[in-house]
Amino acid sequence: MRNLILILGDQLDEHAAAFDGFDPAQDAVWMAEVAEEATHVPAAKQRIALFLSAMRHFAAGLRERGMVVRYTALDAPDNRGTLAEALRAAIAAARPEALVMTAPGDWRVLQALRGAAHEAGVPLDIRDDRHFFSTVRDFAAHAAGRKQIRLEYWYRELRRRTGVLMHNGEPAGGAWNFDAENRGSFGPAGPGRVPAPPAFPPDAITSAVIGLVNLRFAAHPGTLDSFNWPVTRAQALLALDAFITQRLPLFGQYQDAMWQGEPFLYHALLASSLNLKLLSAHEVVAAAEAAYHAGHAPLAAVEGFIRQILGWREYVRGIYWTQMPGYLDGNAMQAGAALPEFYWTGETPMACLRDAITQTLRTGYAHHIQRLMVTGLYALLLGVSPRAVHEWYLAVYVDAVEWVELPNTLGMSQYADGGLMASKPYVASGKYIQRMSNYCTGCRFNPALATGETACPFTTLYWDYLARHETVLRGNQRMAMQLRNLARMSATQVAGIRAQAAKLRGAA
Repeated sequence: MRNLILILGDQLDEHAAAFDGFDPAQDAVWMAEVAEEATHVPAAKQRIALFLSAMRHFAAGLRERGMVVRYTALDAPDNRGTLAEALRAAIAAARPEALVMTAPGDWRVLQALRGAAHEAGVPLDIRDDRHFFSTVRDFAAHAAGRKQIRLEYWYRELRRRTGVLMHNGEPAGGAWNFDAENRGSFGPAGPGRVPAPPAFPPDAITSAVIGLVNLRFAAHPGTLDSFNWPVTRAQALLALDAFITQRLPLFGQYQDAMWQGEPFLYHALLASSLNLKLLSAHEVVAAAEAAYHAGHAPLAAVEGFIRQILGWREYVRGIYWTQMPGYLDGNAMQAGAALPEFYWTGETPMACLRDAITQTLRTGYAHHIQRLMVTGLYALLLGVSPRAVHEWYLAVYVDAVEWVELPNTLGMSQYADGGLMASKPYVASGKYIQRMSNYCTGCRFNPALATGETACPFTTLYWDYLARHETVLRGNQRMAMQLRNLARMSATQVAGIRAQAAKLRGAA
């Protein structure tokens, strides 16, 4: 054999660089399902099933194209349990002259595969991932010499480079972003009838995977009773079309809004397909931009969505690969509390957390504000170890691949990198959740209160967070207003808040 082409579970792209020059007469594809990828964090059933089903469908498609695929199933008798061991066995059996792969999205996986190749004495050719608009080298050059690495400037550079939403060298509409127009809430009437995402009933492959996951990972969090994620490129394209035609026009206005019992609202639900590489970032951005030029969706909605793809995904990828492996241990606020047990069950009297976590365990999904300003915010205010928060997010969400999940969690959500990514901690009281949702209606806790039996834990912990970290936060100009509000409180009020916060941390 000339080349053994290594394809990971998040590299399901027939046009990936790893396939360049592929010769069916001399080359073969290697894929492996291993328990390690589901157990190094306790991966939720939805996440495991999505990866395994998508991998099996992709392998079947390659075989239909005449490729030789050396595929190790999870329940194969000779399964070695880890990617490194599986690759060692494949090298010994196939004796390839070289290994070829597209750059992986996980530092741990890269080290494991490099190590196995080195031990076997087989060269490993790692090629750029063309899924993205930029390379890690591009980002490193952009970041070099800057005191701060901010999304906005990287996003503008990529807009200029690609010409996306640009007109005669200037941003469409005369502004780089339209955040001010994209912060709407639904109001008392609620969202009304929201178009349902397309249905993808499990076929024979997916049904077999569901059975395997329920058997092999019975104790893992979540359920597969309502599995409905795209597992093929054809399904992912249907999901993209459904978003562009049905939900994109109102996406911007309501992208930050939440509503109890409505997990999807106007969100794209494309992150898992993008991160598995069933969809190209280029085609997703092109579809959204075309909707704007056709007059189908307003600029604010389209720009807000494109910023998440062309801006944020490229940004967090750059942060991850230029900062690893040390980034994983970031803990700038010295947080060390354990993650509350209810994060694995959803059993909490706090309505917002109960809804967001229950939804997460049922579907493997929560939108970005539920992650940042509900589950993430509570962990930040409580002082949970950032590593524990990271491992939870990596475990429970179907779109979680470490290159995108880790910076979002440690940097954006937990401020554990000390401001490398975010210019300030994203902290708020229960009042923010009340303004952006209906979670507080009927909840036993009052977001206006910081002390007392009905005080909202978010509000209590918010003021406690400011008091505990006042010295550090005082040097951050963007926190000045919040600290001024804290300064207006009497010493007695602050003492009462801190005492109540200590009880919350003790009960967590």
